[in-house]
Amino acid sequence: MSNFNRCLKLVLHHEGGYVNHPKDPGGMTNMGITKRVYEEWVGYSVSEHTMQNLKKEDVAPIYKKNYWDRLKCDQLPEGLDLCVFDFGVNAGTGRAAKYLQMLIGATKDGAIGPNTLALVDEYISLRGVPDTIDDYQENRQKYYEKLKTFETFGRGWTRRNNETTEEAIKMNIPV
Repeated sequence: MSNFNRCLKLVLHHEGGYVNHPKDPGGMTNMGITKRVYEEWVGYSVSEHTMQNLKKEDVAPIYKKNYWDRLKCDQLPEGLDLCVFDFGVNAGTGRAAKYLQMLIGATKDGAIGPNTLALVDEYISLRGVPDTIDDYQENRQKYYEKLKTFETFGRGWTRRNNETTEEAIKMNIPV
């Protein structure tokens, strides 16, 4: 069963609303979707007004296809799916996949396929899901700290990473 809607809610909480920060290379963005990505999705140029008025219903299909499905999150354990999805949204799906592949000893090609998924299962059988989440998120934090924009955005990235880790661990605790 898909954990997409629950994870999307958490991602959108961190992505927030409309921004157009001069130091953000993404430029005009709303709910984490850049103007460029939205224009590619709809197939035409959009105005700032359109970007400012995006709704969850406008962006959810983009997140599902371009991030969740691309990262095979339906095939990852609950909690780890959130971490990989959130990192993919924040830093690109290729990077999120490569960091997962690096962690589990897979070929770092940025595409999650059967070999990566099999190695995820092996890694989890040795470490467990909570430790796998911690390991992945620790490497994610190291990535952020190496960025030259960490001084500007680092507090927010660190908070996001910590909150995502906490929520991911909660998702994996049996009820």
